Parts: sequence; structure tokens; C-alpha cells
Amino acid sequence: MSERELTMSEALNEALHEEMERDPTVFVVGEDIAQMGGLFQVTTGLLDRFGSQRVIDAPISEAGQAGAGVGAALVGCRPVVELQIADFVSLVMDQVVNHAGKWRYMSGGRVTVPFVLRGAVSSGIGMAAQHSQTLEAWFVHAPGLVVIMPSTPYDAKGLLKAAIRDDNPVVFLEKRLLYSRPGPVPEGEYTVPIGVADVKREGGDVTVVSYAAGVHLALQAARQFAREGVELEVVDLRTLKPLDVDTLVASVRKTGRLVVVTEAARAGSFASEVVARVTDEAFDALQAPPVRVTAKDTPMPYAAPLERAVLPQVDDVVDGVRQVLAGVPA
Repeated sequence: MSERELTMSEALNEALHEEMERDPTVFVVGEDIAQMGGLFQVTTGLLDRFGSQRVIDAPISEAGQAGAGVGAALVGCRPVVELQIADFVSLVMDQVVNHAGKWRYMSGGRVTVPFVLRGAVSSGIGMAAQHSQTLEAWFVHAPGLVVIMPSTPYDAKGLLKAAIRDDNPVVFLEKRLLYSRPGPVPEGEYTVPIGVADVKREGGDVTVVSYAAGVHLALQAARQFAREGVELEVVDLRTLKPLDVDTLVASVRKTGRLVVVTEAARAGSFASEVVARVTDEAFDALQAPPVRVTAKDTPMPYAAPLERAVLPQVDDVVDGVRQVLAGVPA
């Protein structure tokens, strides 16, 4: 397979094209996804290629879009529903959590729900309090759902293809600021396995675990520490549920120290779950208390300087690593 550079939005778009070409039961639905190509242009060109029966501009009713998707999945289709902004998941909780997430269990495995819900996490671009939340922990807490948050174009394409083919309902969250970030993507067919973390950088001193945009903060911090002779191991979870505990534990057993980075607010964040799972499985390996680097517990401000103050920055990751190296509790 030869490689070329694609942005994350281009990689996601290519995944949708390929899966709709491969499987006629795949269709997409959402606000402004057809003629407009999506608010962030991820569905560009799908209408021209596949027509209005499979690329459906929906009314402004997130509950209706998700409900239609779940119903279609129950009768044999593989719908991909796009929420313009991930915050709007609050409007689809019944359809996704109570219906999509429960039907396979409640039917004793007789029905499957191959349903994908995509949403853009839009913090960092001045979208203010109602359009900038990072809410993946809501869905991780709900049994029956798969939760994915990629950090690179390669992972985004491979994981979206795998999600569409999966027989379980998948919540697929995409960081808006990563849409324009380029990276190598093979031209040939591939998927990325769900539930498998990826070590983006190897190191022996501190394990830094993250996903989506937090991975890039961790990698920047790792490059800074490398100049000081400290090697960070950066683990990209990619899939939050099911969580790849084996990779986490193996890394922590190697380094003895753990920092978890997330753009979600601190209270009840997925970072806390990662810390809990590692301490369950590898408490004896920890040489210092784990540290969480998170957003502040406050609604997201509109003003750019205040937004930066709420969201974790590279300096916050650096400070977290220095804390764990010093053995200071967070």
C-alpha cells in the first residue's frame, strides 16, 4: 500500500465513500450533509456519487435523525448519523443509550444495531459553552455502546470503516481542530481494529495516556522532555470503550508512572476511569501517584484567552509530568 498525506476530514470522507461503495445498506443522514457537504465538509461529494436516497439532508431534529438511524439499523441497514456539533448528543440520549445500546442485549442477541453516530467536538474554536463540550464519558458509562475518538487521519479512516462494519452501536467523536491536520494514509484497503490502543511514542520514564487532540499535546510535551533526557511513552487509546487495558498496564509496568490527558472537564472525566483501571491492574508497579491533566470544571468561555485557560495546554501536560516525576499528588 502506498501512502499519501490526507487531512482528517479527507480521510473520513474517503472512508464514507469506500464503505458506501462497498455496502449498499450504508447510508448517511444529518443536517446539511448532502448539498452543503456537511458543516465541516466531511460528507462532500457523497450526494453526487450516491444520490438523495442514501445521502439524506434531515430536518433540525437530532432526536429524529438518531431515531431513524436506530430503526434502520434494526431492519438491516448500516446508517451513519452526523451531529453537526457533539454537544447535541444531549438531544439523542434516549435513542442512543436506551434503544441502540440495549436492543442487542434485550433481544438475547437475535438483533444487532449496526449504527454509527458521528459528532464534532468543537472546543478551541470559539464556539462557547453550548457548542464546545467534550462528553465522551457520558457514553462510556452506558452499557452496550462502543466509543471511539481518533487522533490522526490514518486512525480516523480505519476506525470509521471498522465502526460502520461493526454490529454494535458506535459513538464516533471527532475533534474539530484535527480536521485540517494532515497525516499519512495508505491508498489501499485497511481498517483499524476497535479496542486496540496505539503507542504513538515509546519511552521508559513516564506513560502519558490520551486520545484525540490530547495525543498531540502529549507528543509535544514528549519532544520537550526528550531534550532533558526524559523519555515519555505516549499511548493513544483511540477506542475508549472497549478499553485496551493490556496496553495501558504493559506501559505503566515499564515506566512506573502515569499521566492521563483529556480535554473533558475534570469531574467524572474518562481520565479518572483510566487511572482507576490502571491502579486496579498495576498498583504495585506505580512509583508515584497518577496525575490527571484535564479541562477546568466550568462552562466553556467564548473569548479565546479564557478558552485557552480552561482547556489543557502543552505546559499543563509538562507540569503534570513534572508532578509525577517528583512523586507529588495531583
